[in-house]
Amino acid sequence: MFEKILVANRGEIACRVMKTAKRMGIGTVAVYSEADRDALHVAMADEAVAIGPAPSAESYLVAERIVGACKETGADAVHPGYGFLSENTAFAETLADAGIAFIGPPPAAIAAMGDKIESKRIAKDAGVNTIPGHVAVIRDEAEALEIAQGIGFPVMIKASAGGGGKGMRIARAADEMAEGFRLATNEARSSFADDRVFIEKFIEDPRHIEIQVLADTHGGAVYLNERECSIQRRHQKVIEEAPSPFLDAATRRAMGEQAVALANRVAYCSAGTVEFIVDKDRNFYFLEMNTRLQVEHPVTELITGLDLVEQMIRVAAGEKLAFGQDDVTLTGWAMESRVYAEDPLRGFLPSVGRLVRYIPPEESETVRVDTGVGEGSEISIYYDPMIAKLVSYGATRDEAIAEMRRALDGYYVRGVSHNMQFLSAVMQHPRFVAGDLTTGFIEEEFPDGFKGVAPGEAETGTLAAIAAAAAQIVRERERSVGCEEPATEDASHWTVQLGPDYIDVALEGEPGDVLVIIGAASTDSADRRPAIPVLTGWRPGEPLFRAQVGGAQVIAQIDATGTGWRIAQGGTAVEARVLRPRVAQLAATMPVKEPPDMSKFLLSPMPGLLVSVAVAGGQWVKAGEELAVIEAMKMENVLRADQDGEVKAIHASPGDSLTVDQKIVEFV
Repeated sequence: MFEKILVANRGEIACRVMKTAKRMGIGTVAVYSEADRDALHVAMADEAVAIGPAPSAESYLVAERIVGACKETGADAVHPGYGFLSENTAFAETLADAGIAFIGPPPAAIAAMGDKIESKRIAKDAGVNTIPGHVAVIRDEAEALEIAQGIGFPVMIKASAGGGGKGMRIARAADEMAEGFRLATNEARSSFADDRVFIEKFIEDPRHIEIQVLADTHGGAVYLNERECSIQRRHQKVIEEAPSPFLDAATRRAMGEQAVALANRVAYCSAGTVEFIVDKDRNFYFLEMNTRLQVEHPVTELITGLDLVEQMIRVAAGEKLAFGQDDVTLTGWAMESRVYAEDPLRGFLPSVGRLVRYIPPEESETVRVDTGVGEGSEISIYYDPMIAKLVSYGATRDEAIAEMRRALDGYYVRGVSHNMQFLSAVMQHPRFVAGDLTTGFIEEEFPDGFKGVAPGEAETGTLAAIAAAAAQIVRERERSVGCEEPATEDASHWTVQLGPDYIDVALEGEPGDVLVIIGAASTDSADRRPAIPVLTGWRPGEPLFRAQVGGAQVIAQIDATGTGWRIAQGGTAVEARVLRPRVAQLAATMPVKEPPDMSKFLLSPMPGLLVSVAVAGGQWVKAGEELAVIEAMKMENVLRADQDGEVKAIHASPGDSLTVDQKIVEFV
């Protein structure tokens, strides 16, 4: 067995690998860029080596520096995590030449499967179902259009060396091919230093289902069931689960056997994933093979009881698999939500900054948090904006969903925007709960983007009860220190303002154990609702309001906002104030301050690098025309005119680093 493993990665996956290595009694080495000097994975490792500036191309992607760190620390093996150098053939060969073990598949398997064009040829030869398409390298836009017309629209343009949703574009008609080809090629060049793309038929209403495989160097190979990864945005997975709610036993077995056949065809060893597209009739087609550990591997671990990182380490050390296919179990259900620093209310734009407060949910047999950050950590523009992978487990799918919803309610992050409100909205969406999934789920169910979740009647009652109970506890504290003003009205009657709505309530009982009667001041019996008991030990200043509300266990996030609170629970976030009835009447008449008019400006919707500006002062542009391109997290984002107009001035230049809402173009 290895004595010391260097993890050639950062963030949550570096921490994840180190946890297993430490449990196995193996020493760990971290590498870090200048931006990650104080990162959690650095503090977690037994040793740490600096490898260069913040940009990954000058640090984490420089193989020579990784090898140098191994020699400096005496590490005898490298685990690459995922991304960066994890599927880099030259890196695996360089380690082998240096006598350092690579905890992953052999270079030949990486090369065969890493090239998406070559991998499809091999898959077809191995008897694996493949998607109709053109798998040769495409020279230019004209050839791309000719091929697409031959296959038939819609088509998918994909980077040959791609992964993670980068270098992928869908073209549904001929007039979309030129831009799709250009953007896919540019992203492929930027992300993988390889601008080759290919084209294949786009399967309508597909599911994305993948098979986890595991193979040793002695000819042993098994499949560890499937993962459903259909909840995606811009081809990036958002929520994964295992098993799939769609597959039956026969399809699972057929997919698993084809995945193992492909692994054997390329003499694969280590953990790997064979990804398939599955249509509504359970026909499945090979998509690609990822020759590394997947982001979503925890859901497989929970339903099989296996530690995939441990298995990778043991295989790399030359051990045989200790089990066969008949020993692989499928017990319970697991969900994974990718918690990102991004703002779903602003088109999921990435958010950067420092985590000024960070309280993850408590881990248990049903909740797992894989993260590489802590309070005070910084989310940088240089790397993927993932905060954590939040994983839940239950005996059934419904139980796993319920656990995930509770965990999301209790995951408190401040300092950057995050997507947990959106994740909660998906988790409670009727179509998701029913398991009716496709890769177009988000686009179909949120066609105008995510606007938040409006509370229903039951949710409104819960939020009003939480606000009223919190206000009573605050008033009791103020009374106990002599700060509360003498009451001039009935102290039991209040009005809760939830956003634009005003709800009359009456309170009975003591702080922390109160009965909140909704609509108590109304003379219309139709407006009166059942009383809601609230039992809580919450104290002012605590960010999480844990309580029994109406007999149900509830966790709400509660932040003071001057005269009230912002309360978030179950995917809903509202501004709440608890006022005397007369004060509420007056508040309802107050004018709302209008925001400044910025309609004449093109503003940067995200922090990023301004790649190009396509217009100049005095130029007339039409709605839909390209104005500028911004690169953020290695993704190119085209900004277009939303109406006809004349350009008055340009306020930024290509190469500028932009902040959110920075002016780029001004119109007359």
